[in-house]
Amino acid sequence: MRYQIKERGWTLGDTYAIRDAAGAVALQVHGKVFSWGDDLTLTDATGREVARIKQRLMTLMPTYEIHKGGQLFAELRREFSWFEKTFTLDVPGPNDYTVKGSFWQHEYTFTRGGRVVATVAKRYFQWRDTYGVDIAAGEDAVSILATVIVIDLMAEKK
Repeated sequence: MRYQIKERGWTLGDTYAIRDAAGAVALQVHGKVFSWGDDLTLTDATGREVARIKQRLMTLMPTYEIHKGGQLFAELRREFSWFEKTFTLDVPGPNDYTVKGSFWQHEYTFTRGGRVVATVAKRYFQWRDTYGVDIAAGEDAVSILATVIVIDLMAEKK
């Protein structure tokens, strides 16, 4: 499935619209204006919360939690590396996602079990940040899209 993530300009807090391949709004992301660390809510087209992203403070490496149904579902960590940035999306079970690529150029891939399950590419020369995200069938789209949002937040803060 293909998604487009576009950051909305001129808003308080971090706000994104996520559209599906047909151009319909699949998810919306709203960040709290005043909070300790990042705190974002992902809602579906009807306004129902499907996930929440919270930054864990006081950690050596940047760490974010993804909550679903009020419960911790996954944890995104930036791994320590001298030469390349790598992120791990730790989900329940043994099949964690590894995110690698050129974060400077905003092009990276998600791998799981040794195969590429999602790719991300940023379009340049637009008023706002726009990402194309291709996700393989059967993968957890909400977790992958939430991870793309977090990586964008971390790149923005650098």
